[in-house]
Amino acid sequence: MDATDFDRIAAGESTDPHRSLGPHREDGRLVVRAFRPEALSIVVRPDDPNLKPRVMTRVHPGGIFQVAFEGVEGPFPYRLEVRSSRGATSGRDAYAFPASLEEGEFDPAGEGAERELWRRLGAHVGEVQGVLGTAFAVWAPAARRVSVVGDFNRWDGKRHAMRRTKAGVWEIFVPDVRAGATYKYEIKTASGLVLMKSDPLAFSAELRPSHASKVAARSFVFTDGDWLAARREADPHVRPMSIYEVHLGSWRRKRAPGKGDGPGTWLSYRELADELVEYVVSLGFTHVELLPVMEHPFDGSWGYQVTGYFAATSRFGDPDDFRYLVDRCHARGLGVLLDWPPAHFPKDAFALGRFDGEPLYEHADPRRGEHREWRTFVFDYGKKEVRNFLIASALYWLEEFHVDGLRVDAVASMLYLDYGAKHPDEWEPNEFGGRENLDAVTFLRELSDAVHRDFPGAVLCAEESTTWPGVTRPTYVGGLGFDFKWNMGWMHDTLDYFALDPIFRAFHHTKITFGLMYAFSERFLLPLSHDEVVHLKRALLSKMPGDRWKQHANLRALYAMMWAHPGKKLVFMGGEFGQWGEWNHDRALDWELLGEEDHAGLSRLLRDLNGVYRKYEALWELDESPAGFTWIDANDAIQSVASFVRFPRQPDGSEEPCPKRIQKGIFVVFIGNFTPLPRHGHRVGVPRRCRYLEVLNTDARVYGGSGVGNLGSVDCEDVPSHGFEQSIVLTLPPLSGLFLVPELEEDPVEVGA
Repeated sequence: MDATDFDRIAAGESTDPHRSLGPHREDGRLVVRAFRPEALSIVVRPDDPNLKPRVMTRVHPGGIFQVAFEGVEGPFPYRLEVRSSRGATSGRDAYAFPASLEEGEFDPAGEGAERELWRRLGAHVGEVQGVLGTAFAVWAPAARRVSVVGDFNRWDGKRHAMRRTKAGVWEIFVPDVRAGATYKYEIKTASGLVLMKSDPLAFSAELRPSHASKVAARSFVFTDGDWLAARREADPHVRPMSIYEVHLGSWRRKRAPGKGDGPGTWLSYRELADELVEYVVSLGFTHVELLPVMEHPFDGSWGYQVTGYFAATSRFGDPDDFRYLVDRCHARGLGVLLDWPPAHFPKDAFALGRFDGEPLYEHADPRRGEHREWRTFVFDYGKKEVRNFLIASALYWLEEFHVDGLRVDAVASMLYLDYGAKHPDEWEPNEFGGRENLDAVTFLRELSDAVHRDFPGAVLCAEESTTWPGVTRPTYVGGLGFDFKWNMGWMHDTLDYFALDPIFRAFHHTKITFGLMYAFSERFLLPLSHDEVVHLKRALLSKMPGDRWKQHANLRALYAMMWAHPGKKLVFMGGEFGQWGEWNHDRALDWELLGEEDHAGLSRLLRDLNGVYRKYEALWELDESPAGFTWIDANDAIQSVASFVRFPRQPDGSEEPCPKRIQKGIFVVFIGNFTPLPRHGHRVGVPRRCRYLEVLNTDARVYGGSGVGNLGSVDCEDVPSHGFEQSIVLTLPPLSGLFLVPELEEDPVEVGA
């Protein structure tokens, strides 16, 4: 054995300590070596009672010991009994076990299986040669040495130095390390600096302010096979989707005994599986969307500055507890979407930044590698290993937790090289002189293709706020491949309009009609998200003008317009019952408001809107097609009234032009009156000559309204209007939305119960 190998091990410079340590056949003998700088003496105790224990000899002043066994043909299981100034310990030798990753077997920059990085990297509990332990593997190509340290080796980086592969992955199997153990990687950089880093592929982590990774084992067995099978066969684009967006830490909290009126403590994943799931189901939502549950150190980031892209936050339990929550959602017919932020990551010293002493996950050029406004790092999307890391994270949540889709955060910041730049020197054009981040485009297309290939029926939603073309077009025609795009233009125009005193709305009528000019250019999702109820923007109800009654009526009318408008729906928690105050992540929602009739009425309205929405295919089946929509009157600005029709597919599945289709199927007529004045004798043209049922009226008393309406139905008259051959005459309640359907043999959905 070359003495320089011993020197490198003792100095913490070896990239292959297995070459020297552990059992080796040398000169016809089996030589066992161990590196224990703190040891005063070491005894090798074989498991085989026929082999006698042997005392090791120090062969290097740095703490390398060895002993030879004569007449032994091959390696045998043994324990090391180490005596030091801190006492005596006994344990198995990590270097007695073979590599968990063979040289050349795995490359983070590869294709195919490398998209499932979590199966190779991270900490995996298992058996090697009949011994239970944990295999650790981490990518750190620029490091001079990597050791795994933890509560199992007193955080001593000399104990478990790892072996490096040509691909820059370091690995080791540590016996007797089981689920629950905490660990980090001690990384010696090229410059000699020693870093302590959490595992980028950790499946669990300590709760802040501690940042160690935790070894996790999976034992939960899902029961949602039927749900997943149905999802694989479904087309989410032509299904209803109304989403309840939730921050798990502040939806509801439990009071600790004797703690008075403080903020309370978090509900666990399993408690949320009972309380949250039943609540969302009772309101009729189809999906729940969770603000990032990936591990993050700062509560005030709401989860958007992720340090653990493969770890469900330990704030609410362990990974199996989160699996239980998802499984419970599926059992109750509720889809689960996760917010997922691949646009940037925080600069916390223990996390991804400068992971091996060099820019590894972030771009080396600060013009591309740092987001100045958010004070975060930006991923290097041009690096195959980084794209694989992020795509693996997305696939991990879909595979290991059965979630039904991801909302990709801050896509606009990824697409533009000059995003947030305040000076030309702060960004660099692409190779063609443009502002588009071509590497990010490549990443997003690879992400979309991977998700849709491996998980048919799962959805990707883009929070993209610009006019980038083809966000929801397939990648094979040059699009980004998302299923839905957040319609930020609709959101801003709608909130601006409803925040106006009704006396001024006639001058801004296009704010509620302009969205139909581009409504079918993408597959849109209409969001009233957490971003709209923070940072002094006020809660939705507080944005509304007028006295308390008018504020509630305005919000009811806004929701009616939203649920009738083409596009999937999303509302943030608290909006369903009209929270007055802005969202505060440190406390629960103001649930006591449900004891007040107008707030309870708003909650009943959301329930019934979801009921009507889910019943009538016309409200969601042709969201992306102009064949599913026609205006009755888009131009009644003087009265601030808007009316239109939503159509379903034809019985044969076709999308015929409106004149050919109007005598088939159950369409929905919507009329919104956005002033506090009731309109009597208001005539609107309708597609079919029949009686019309008023299936929902936001001014009903059960919702907190004044009770003005049309007594449940209205007869059609042979009076042409708005381009139709027949019409109906309505009473439009103040600040209201009406849903009407043609009377057919089937009964309408029950509302107002």
